[in-house]
Amino acid sequence: MGKSDFLSPKAIANRIKSKGLQKLRWYCQMCQKQCRDENGFKCHCMSESHQRQLLLASENPQQFMDYFSEEFRNDFLELLRRRFGTKRVHNNIVYNEYISHREHIHMNATQWETLTDFTKWLGREGLCKVDETPKGWYIQYIDRDPETIRRQQEQERKKKQDLDDEEKTAKFIEQQVRRGLEGKELEKPVYTELNRENEEEKVTFNLNKGASTSIAASSKTSSALGPNALKMVEGTVKRKDSAHSSGQSKEKKKKSALDEIMELEEEKKRTARRDYWLQPEIVVKIITKKLGEKYHKKKAVVKEVIDKYTAVVKMIDSGDKLKLDQTHLETVIPAPGKKVMVLNGGYRGNEGILESINEKKFSATIIIDSGPLKGRRVEDILYEDISKLA
Repeated sequence: MGKSDFLSPKAIANRIKSKGLQKLRWYCQMCQKQCRDENGFKCHCMSESHQRQLLLASENPQQFMDYFSEEFRNDFLELLRRRFGTKRVHNNIVYNEYISHREHIHMNATQWETLTDFTKWLGREGLCKVDETPKGWYIQYIDRDPETIRRQQEQERKKKQDLDDEEKTAKFIEQQVRRGLEGKELEKPVYTELNRENEEEKVTFNLNKGASTSIAASSKTSSALGPNALKMVEGTVKRKDSAHSSGQSKEKKKKSALDEIMELEEEKKRTARRDYWLQPEIVVKIITKKLGEKYHKKKAVVKEVIDKYTAVVKMIDSGDKLKLDQTHLETVIPAPGKKVMVLNGGYRGNEGILESINEKKFSATIIIDSGPLKGRRVEDILYEDISKLA
């Protein structure tokens, strides 16, 4: 069996090695080429293509360094956002997971010399919350997504509305108590001493008389409790922000059935949105420049979706197959009358017919053409939420 045979042990070993990570000192960032040994790296440095890349870099080295620094920062923050969210995590854990990808940007090609310098820079720029501990540096991603900010504002508004309703209820009860006490004079109880006129007289109790006077006694008691009730209401107003008063029963204004239905629909639309939108058999456009002018701004069809965020696409023009992240792709809006698929929102996964396009609002109007919602007309659906069907 010859050395160059595809199934020879050496050929199989070389293919296995080429898929894994190699030593950093044998990697050329300018050419984005990984060599397996020192001899291969030496031959690459003497090659004509490498010399041309060095000549290009020598003309404007700062431009290349800024490009690599920007790519490294964007990929690092994207991994931190998707993998860990807003959790506090050690910076070395994120970096080890980032460099496990074979095609990553190496830090020695950026403006930062060490991971610590990069971590401090993230803190100064306000991209992450950074703190130093005896175990090292920890980072926490700051989510400035408009949808997240809107959701936080909605929660604060709802909390403020609940407090306002509680305060209104307490004031209403106070007004009712004051109105009931207006024009009435409180009867002060008269206390008399119990004297026995005749020591030989027996003490007797008349139960019927006590029963007949119970109503009068209860009315006196209620009138005497009037100031106490008012003080209790005033105390409730002062403690409206405490946790104890929030746990007690509240009198809220009853909502109509229409208001409840509208709130349910809004909640459904909010919870139905996802940060991934790829679907098989849709037409997308490649927007990344990393693949060169051959694929930039070209259209392709999604053949397979991997891990929700990665797609295997087939180029419409050349038929080449590529594996790309959804950040390197964008949706394609067809002409009116063509079929589209809803990729996000409450109608995700449904096919429809594009009826019209609103260029000012960057939205479109479609008619659902599949599922139980067939025939429904959906207005003002964003461009990024629909794409042309292959």
